[in-house]
Amino acid sequence: MNLTIIPRQGIGDVKFDMPIEEVVAILGEASNVEQMDNAADENTTVLQYDELGLTLFFEGENPVLASIDIANEDCTLFDEDIFDLEEAEVTELMKSHNYREADTEDEDWGERRLSFLDANIDFYFEDDYLMSINIGK
Repeated sequence: MNLTIIPRQGIGDVKFDMPIEEVVAILGEASNVEQMDNAADENTTVLQYDELGLTLFFEGENPVLASIDIANEDCTLFDEDIFDLEEAEVTELMKSHNYREADTEDEDWGERRLSFLDANIDFYFEDDYLMSINIGK
């Protein structure tokens, strides 16, 4: 499976705005499927792919892919093995690709979030090790 992260587009052949059926045709059946209600009274369908380290969130009346949580150390971003990089290196990589709107916050659960608003991507670090990435459209 192609695990190349493309900001605001998706990962590999899985692209934002795809319906659930198209994603399942690419990735196969999910390890777990969950229905969630959010504050905006919209339903969210969550597909978890444990072996791939991916969690996909589908939203809307006709649910389409809206965001992806990635915890797969084999994924790449801009031809770099992103999970091998420390926070400063991730920041430099993003800035070298003209994503400059960086924001950081120490989360209550102990991770440090590094966000690039213009790429709609969040990197979560624990002790300077990248733990997960969240991307959106």
